[in-house]
Amino acid sequence: MEVHVQYQKMMTSESLTQLLMKKLEGLENKYSWLIKANVLFKEENDSSGEGKICEIELSAPGPRIFAKSNTDDFEKSMANTIEDLKRQLEKRQATFATH
Repeated sequence: MEVHVQYQKMMTSESLTQLLMKKLEGLENKYSWLIKANVLFKEENDSSGEGKICEIELSAPGPRIFAKSNTDDFEKSMANTIEDLKRQLEKRQATFATH
């Protein structure tokens, strides 16, 4: 799977990228039909203390799969986004099995 990572309004983080790659590798191992992942980390000024956003769009057969999380920490945002994607991927795989 091809992975594109972008950092918007923040410095690039090698450790965050490595953690992301590890998690995406797990998804790729389970769902071999994934083609590409576009990942965006961005920081926004948020008065509630949040504003650490992780967006992931997966290219796969059928419509693209998208998830986004906004928490007070990039690792939490990434974990929440990956969990959302897992749920969506399980539903998508179930539709493959019925056809």
